[in-house]
Amino acid sequence: MKTRDSQIRNSLHIKLKEEYANDPDTIILDEFNVCYGEARIDIAVINGAMHGYEIKSDNDTLKRLRKQIDVYNRIFDTITIVTGTTHYKDVVELVPPWWGVKVAQINESGETEINDIREPQLNDGIDPFSLAQFLWRSELLDLLELYGVDNTIKKMPKFKIWAYVAENIPLTDLKSYVRNCFRKRQFD
Repeated sequence: MKTRDSQIRNSLHIKLKEEYANDPDTIILDEFNVCYGEARIDIAVINGAMHGYEIKSDNDTLKRLRKQIDVYNRIFDTITIVTGTTHYKDVVELVPPWWGVKVAQINESGETEINDIREPQLNDGIDPFSLAQFLWRSELLDLLELYGVDNTIKKMPKFKIWAYVAENIPLTDLKSYVRNCFRKRQFD
């Protein structure tokens, strides 16, 4: 039996909620827009890192995957693709070797099982500009304030502030700040 997106998503959500049940700093987001809408990852887990999960069920095509790979690689600390058995071989050839791979299949009792094939590795190619794009203007201004940046920068258009932040804020600080902003948004 072929896997469907909703089956994989439901099973993955159950696993993620169990894994992070005791971590109040973890948020799990569906249909997460990245790079100012260039792509949308199926599930994002944000805590001490940003982990993206892309689903390619047996009923999906892989037409958009190359572009998605490029976009996701700019943002996520780790990425895992969850695929049905139909696309497994093609997916393994397409995704970078540092991506995690899981295979979903329907067992004899009709439940969706997700099996680990390859654990994700840390992404060393995160793009600071793409990361800065997640920040609202008020969050950008607060970040600049933390670094004592003068008011002329704060009055610039947002895309210029993104560039300034990307060039002048250490990546580890920017990643942490972005994650904290997402957590604050969840509770506001």
